[in-house]
Amino acid sequence: MRKKTLVSALLIFSVMVTLVFTFALDLDKSTKDNIAVGVLWVTFVFSSTLGLNQTFANEKNQNSLEGMLLSPIDYTAIFVGKFISTYIFVIIVEIIVVPMFYILYGIPLFSPLFLLIVLLGSFGYTLVGTLLASIATRTRAREIMLPILLLPVAMPIIIASVQCSNAILSGAHWGQFSNAFNLVIVYDIIFLGVAIMTFDYLIQE
Repeated sequence: MRKKTLVSALLIFSVMVTLVFTFALDLDKSTKDNIAVGVLWVTFVFSSTLGLNQTFANEKNQNSLEGMLLSPIDYTAIFVGKFISTYIFVIIVEIIVVPMFYILYGIPLFSPLFLLIVLLGSFGYTLVGTLLASIATRTRAREIMLPILLLPVAMPIIIASVQCSNAILSGAHWGQFSNAFNLVIVYDIIFLGVAIMTFDYLIQE
């Protein structure tokens, strides 16, 4: 039930952000087209952060996190499970938001390469967010602490994902965005390794 509530909240939040940028700002069509990809990624980031804030919240609120850590379960398995569940939530939101952007902006968002960069960018952001959520959840102000910790670390992949998305949707050739695309791949690989190596230590601190 809580998972369904979280998904519903994320979807409502994403829709509201999209509608605010689309209708509340008095922008002409050309300006809206220019900022569409940026608005799309802002929606992804905001909704993902909202979901990440709840990653370890249930265990913390029910005082079951310590019991989980004392169990014989491998800590890496805990991280992987939390990451996968959050990533699924993010993908569900994106499945709803992307078609909505297509309807509102008329931008062809169903390019396989564009969808790939959305998945890869979201993968890296959710990966880092899950890792840092394990730190933030042990503080009193976790709702504030997570964005403070996450956004500076995730800024490279956010910027690279926006650059790739803009280039792909504008019809640019591979050489014009290959560096940004490679940065997304490298970021995902590096922080996957960092998460696996450091989660055991971070979750116990």
